[in-house]
Amino acid sequence: MARVVVDVMLKPEILDPQGQAIARKLPQMGFEGVVAVRQGKRFEVELEGAADEAALERVNKIAETLLANPVIESFEVRVL
Repeated sequence: MARVVVDVMLKPEILDPQGQAIARKLPQMGFEGVVAVRQGKRFEVELEGAADEAALERVNKIAETLLANPVIESFEVRVL
């Protein structure tokens, strides 16, 4: 069994209000020096068999059709 991770993030040109809210709150909590925060999503997908090229391509297809909105988000697929 293989575990594959899909990290989904808003594209850099897309406004991230949740990340901005976190970045504004950090200095109030005593955390200095943070310039920006971007929030994302992480999915762990367990597969039968090995994480070979065909399996990673299948997870890529899952990510682009269900896990991420390719208009405003980018994603990265990697083996855990």
